[in-house]
Amino acid sequence: MPEGTTTPRGDFETGLSPDDQLDLRTWLRLLTCTNMIEGEVRERLRTEFDITIARFDLLAQLDRASEALTMGELSRRLMVTNGNVTSLIDRLVDEDMVSRRPAPDDRRAQIIELTPGGRRAFEKMSAAHANWIGELFDGIDRKNLAALYGNLARLKTSLSTDSGAS
Repeated sequence: MPEGTTTPRGDFETGLSPDDQLDLRTWLRLLTCTNMIEGEVRERLRTEFDITIARFDLLAQLDRASEALTMGELSRRLMVTNGNVTSLIDRLVDEDMVSRRPAPDDRRAQIIELTPGGRRAFEKMSAAHANWIGELFDGIDRKNLAALYGNLARLKTSLSTDSGAS
């Protein structure tokens, strides 16, 4: 990096030389790009909708589901603990974005679903989110973006079948 320039926040590539392994450099570039995109989305969600990315992700899971979800299923889908989901749900219930009720077949389980107001609010957030992602990827032409998508699909398949270990 030229002298006097600053490192972007979350840039894990800094300090690597071209002599470092290509797989390591690629992994760190993926991580850097992910962190940069997530940081921008996080900031825009906060400033434009006063919502955290964690609450947005929870709303997205409820929106994608064909039916209401249990807290346990939400935890599994979000890959977080039940305790983390509980605090997110508590806030979203207070904001009338989601409703919570006991499961009819297991009173210990809680069923969570979007309220009509929560669904309307999420639709606005989701549309804005899609536009932001489009803006962030605007510097890559469609052909290169399609190639990147295909290469990442191959990496994902390799990781899921081979566990990425040799």
